[in-house]
Amino acid sequence: MTEETLTIPAGPVQLEAQLNVPDGAAGVVVFAHGSGSNRHSRRNRFVAERLQEAGLGTLLFDLLTLEEADDQSKVLDIDLLAERLVMVTDWLQDRPGAENEWVGYFGGSTGAAVALRAATAPGVEVRAVVSRGGRPDLAEDDLPNVRTPTLLIVGEHDEDVLGLNYEAQHRLGGSNRVAIVPGATHLFDEPGTLEAVAALARDWFNEHLGGVVP
Repeated sequence: MTEETLTIPAGPVQLEAQLNVPDGAAGVVVFAHGSGSNRHSRRNRFVAERLQEAGLGTLLFDLLTLEEADDQSKVLDIDLLAERLVMVTDWLQDRPGAENEWVGYFGGSTGAAVALRAATAPGVEVRAVVSRGGRPDLAEDDLPNVRTPTLLIVGEHDEDVLGLNYEAQHRLGGSNRVAIVPGATHLFDEPGTLEAVAALARDWFNEHLGGVVP
C-alpha cells in the first residue's frame, strides 16, 4: 500500500488530500464529500478503507480550503465544486501508474451532485459513479448527459431523498441502479448500514473498474 498526504493544485488554490493505493490496484476512487464535511469524513473514510481492502485506490480531498469552508456561498456552489473535482481528476490521471486511468467517483449527500456534474465535463473519463444518500436533484440539468454507470444508494427510511433519487434515476442518461439499504436513515448511523453501503460501492466499482469482487 502506498500512502501519500498531498497538496493538489486546483486553479488559484491548493487542496489537501490523502491518496492510498494498494499494490496492483485496479483503479482509484475519488471522493466528493458533502457540504459541511471534508476529507476527514468518518463515513467516507470507512468506505475508503473497505475499498482499499478490495484492491482499489482511494483519493479523499478537501473540495474547499479552510478559509472557503466558512463561506456558505461556496459550500453549495455545485459549479465551483465540480470544477475542482475535474481539476483533481485531471491531476490524478496525469500521474504515472496504470491505475490512475481507471477512475470512479464516490459522492456523499451534496457531493453526489458534484460527482454527477463532473462526470459530464468535457474530457473527463470516469468509469463509475456511486452516490451515498445523494442529492442528484442539485445537478438536475446534467442528469441526461451522465453516461457513466451510476449507483444511487439510499437509506430505506430517508424518504425525501429516496424520492429524489428515484426521480433522478429516470433522468440519467446511462446505465444506473437504485440500491436501498434496509433500516437506514440519511446518515447511515444504524448498525450495519454503513457496512452495506461499502459493500455495494465495492461491488459496483470492481465491476466497472476492472477489478475482481472478493
